[in-house]
Amino acid sequence: MCRNIRPLSNFEPPATEDEVRAAALQYVRKISGTTKPSRANAEAFDRAVEEVAAVSARLLDSLVTTAPPKDREVEAAKARERAALRYGT
Repeated sequence: MCRNIRPLSNFEPPATEDEVRAAALQYVRKISGTTKPSRANAEAFDRAVEEVAAVSARLLDSLVTTAPPKDREVEAAKARERAALRYGT
């Protein structure tokens, strides 16, 4: 499940709200052990996703780095190259 969580800091343009929420959703899915909660747990699950997303956004906003921002296309190409080496595609 957590393979979908990607580093979100130091990108130009910055991570979108949707990207932060998607990472939060994957995190909550991982720690709760479910991809879709029961109706009894849906409210707690959704609240956890929103809270994790809010905290993550605050973290990303407060991080400071001297490194130049990463380019999304370059990072995606590197990931594809690593996958091709790993999986032989």
